Amino acid sequence: MAETTTPANEQKKGPENQADALNELRGKLAATERARDEYLDLARQVRADFENYQKRSQRDLATERRYAQEPLARDLLPALDNLDRALDAAAKAGDQAALAKGVEMVRSQLLDALRRHGVTRIEAQGQPFDPNKHEAVMQQPGADVPPQTVLQVLEQGYMIHERVLRPARVIVSAAPPKRG
Repeated sequence: MAETTTPANEQKKGPENQADALNELRGKLAATERARDEYLDLARQVRADFENYQKRSQRDLATERRYAQEPLARDLLPALDNLDRALDAAAKAGDQAALAKGVEMVRSQLLDALRRHGVTRIEAQGQPFDPNKHEAVMQQPGADVPPQTVLQVLEQGYMIHERVLRPARVIVSAAPPKRG
């Protein structure tokens, strides 16, 4: 009759079998711990990525809300330009009639409405040229002003909050020609 091995017999057979079994269990435990650590790191990374996504989404939504009026404001600027032109023409003609005053009131109301929604004019006249806020249409020599100074505003520029809605179209001073 052949002897069959049972777990009880294996324990009795000797310390080398027990040591092998213990080493095998330790190896499995180490592999399981490594897998656990990898999954834990992965879970932490996914959580951090998701939190960053949420923050970025909230920031993008706030920015979108802040600038939601931009298309409407951009569409209203040509009408505002025409009101400015009408007032300039009335001033050149010396017309101070009720019609000119009415146009001025409409222009003021429109500017106030835009201002309440964060739209402001870019003050350019006499300022140093800033390519982020101004569009230089031409240069003229200016003896009494430093070079790269706005001499004249051809079309008013506007900002919505801190973003340029439309740059001011300007004439910029150039250095006077050298005489030689």
